[in-house]
Amino acid sequence: MKRRPLGKTDIQITPIIFGGWQSGKDGWVGIDDSETIAAHKAAYEAGITTFDTAEWYGSGHSEQILASALSNVRDNVQILTKVAPIHLKHDEVIEACDRSLKNLKTDRIDLYQIHWPNDSVPIEGTMSALNSMKDAGKIRAIGVSNFTAMQIADAEKFGRIESVQPPYSLFWRQIETDVVPYAVEHSLSVIAYSPLAQGLLTGKFGRDHVFQPGDVRLKNKLFSGENFDRALDAVDELKPIADKYGVSLGELSLAWLIAQPQTSAIVGARTAEQAVQNAKAADVELTEDDLATIDKIGRKVTDHLDSNPVMWNW
Repeated sequence: MKRRPLGKTDIQITPIIFGGWQSGKDGWVGIDDSETIAAHKAAYEAGITTFDTAEWYGSGHSEQILASALSNVRDNVQILTKVAPIHLKHDEVIEACDRSLKNLKTDRIDLYQIHWPNDSVPIEGTMSALNSMKDAGKIRAIGVSNFTAMQIADAEKFGRIESVQPPYSLFWRQIETDVVPYAVEHSLSVIAYSPLAQGLLTGKFGRDHVFQPGDVRLKNKLFSGENFDRALDAVDELKPIADKYGVSLGELSLAWLIAQPQTSAIVGARTAEQAVQNAKAADVELTEDDLATIDKIGRKVTDHLDSNPVMWNW
């Protein structure tokens, strides 16, 4: 799989990134560790070398799963993890990083990200800790997640930010108004999470689908009311394009997303088969006309959403 630079660094990441949220067992049911480990390994064998996780995913369980799966190929993969917003004071950042290094069984983290901003903690102290760990070689690059363009700019007063990780998909595009232009201007990588809109873009949901209690999608704005109906209509319009390329709806949606400026996509997988299918999206080359058509179909959903960048009704 062809790789691309992370921000302005010499770190090369894959356009499809394996996401470890599900292996943290936060909000998902029926997750088996052995299957998740197999999914990590299958992703690697399929060409994905970049893996994203966080200390918040199962209180480090996701990081431990990643280590169990890939420690033997550590030098061939890029590990991305995140510090929780409750650990953003200077000394707490350093302690959290050390815990993650232990969980990951590694001596360095390729990209260490602030998971969510915390307005009660001055960003200067957080960045000071991140810079010191970068100087010490514990981390190679600094990133942020769920930050606005203004918040990124504030952080960059105290150090270089290489990436931003926001929710971004064909059906969720609020970041195109401020974050993407900032990323393009300042050479930040956009590392999109929920690139399949939590499965909505795979076409697996019908209008009468019943979600089990506790399913995180029950709080997702795209899965409620008219938003859900519009999304299903759009999925129907996407099917002929997917058929034209001989790919799944998920592969088509991922191919559209990684064709956007400086954007890579984090995709989770419960099974080895899902991981392999996700990897195939990197080989799909869409024509400019089809990219424009897909864009137009997606806007039939996004034009009706408000400007709030948070995807969930917590």
